[in-house]
Amino acid sequence: MTLQLADFDYALPEELIAQRPAAERTASRLLDGRGPLPVDRVFRELPALLAPGDLLVFNDTRVIKARLYGTKASGGAVEVLVERVLPDGAEVLAHVRASKSPRPGTVLQLAGAFDAEVLGREGPDDALFRLRFPGDALALLEAHGHVPLPPYITHADDADDVRRYQSVLAARPGAVAAPTASLHFDKPLLAELAARGVQRTTVTLHVGAGTFQPVRVSDITQHHMHSEWFEVNDAAAAAVRETRARGGRVVAVGSTAMRALESAARASADGTVAPHRGDTDIYITPGHRFQACDLLVTNFHLPRSTLMMLVAAFSGHAHVMALYRHAVEARYRFFSYGDAMLLQRAA
Repeated sequence: MTLQLADFDYALPEELIAQRPAAERTASRLLDGRGPLPVDRVFRELPALLAPGDLLVFNDTRVIKARLYGTKASGGAVEVLVERVLPDGAEVLAHVRASKSPRPGTVLQLAGAFDAEVLGREGPDDALFRLRFPGDALALLEAHGHVPLPPYITHADDADDVRRYQSVLAARPGAVAAPTASLHFDKPLLAELAARGVQRTTVTLHVGAGTFQPVRVSDITQHHMHSEWFEVNDAAAAAVRETRARGGRVVAVGSTAMRALESAARASADGTVAPHRGDTDIYITPGHRFQACDLLVTNFHLPRSTLMMLVAAFSGHAHVMALYRHAVEARYRFFSYGDAMLLQRAA
């Protein structure tokens, strides 16, 4: 029987939604869900749970200051959330919130610093606005934008968010949401993992605002994913193949790293991870046949979300739902600034 949207629901007390990160990145809790029963750990214990020859795969995307506030020429308030910077560097696709949707030719006065012209609408259901900035969009966002904190974080972004809503391995700007499993790693932990013989590589998937898009259909097969740009380069693909050849385990650090690897495998002729770059709308639900990953480090996800479906596909629906019940009872901290779990691929 096909699982329905309600099968991915769970009750979460609001006070368990983390509003701030742990004081130290590695001080987060880690729910070890590899066995039949959950084991409560601390994230800094991760090296002892991995073996020499295992491969950690990180998403090296960098969160951009994608949120801008401003006004229309009429004086009406407007909020812009940039979804993607286009190849010319000056045009972007963005979500625009205003009392009345701006028409092509409208000029938006953003951050009290620069004007952006509305060129038109595109994407599924014309949900995105194409805007032209007066210069390099990434530079303007860095100078005048705000950290695009998720909607369930209630405080305005501040200097601590600039530092902590970013992985220590962030390198390639383009994400509007952090690959949050990476937030638990710091440089000493990375050094400890390397000393143990655990290898690492990076892929890129620029996380879009659609990661928070709710599923609005009961029949989950009718949901359509937003597209995100990703790249698995030659070095990452080779590292995955070599790890598998020697019997090591591939450990995806976060759902976005997993989606990049699975997208590369889907695009290859033989189903193995090969170099690939482009857009992906891969939608992973129970029944998906995983090609790339043996273990997954991931945060706790929103009820009824596509990410709940992904982890249930990876480690088994009944097992994952039991782990979530334990996490709630044990008062784990949830979502982007919350705790993590370690999952094993179901047989």
